[in-house]
Amino acid sequence: MIDHVTISVSDVELSRKFYEAAFRPLGYKIAFGEEGRMWAFDLGKGFLFEIRSPKTTEALTSFHIAFRAESQLKVQEFYEAALQAGARDNGAPGSRPQYTENYYACFVYDPDGHNIEAMFDKWES
Repeated sequence: MIDHVTISVSDVELSRKFYEAAFRPLGYKIAFGEEGRMWAFDLGKGFLFEIRSPKTTEALTSFHIAFRAESQLKVQEFYEAALQAGARDNGAPGSRPQYTENYYACFVYDPDGHNIEAMFDKWES
């Protein structure tokens, strides 16, 4: 089980505003942080997603992470909210049967070019 994921961002406050807006449809909110240094978002069940200021002047590394959504509608809402918050499209909401039969997802690039996904996968019993 993953406890948290941390990514470096070029502008912590710009990214905080982006993620606050993009995460609103998914119900994710800031758990704690320090202005200009880092912010942690509570994704539920003890899982955190953290953004932080880099400690060096080195270029940021690209990153991918998928956030589970409650429905296809929430994936669509995330996509729209992310684009409105400044994301760049990397794959509109839609079925991704190459992953699983019921996989539905979208992909966006955040302000630093990280590949961010929202996904829903309905498991049939």
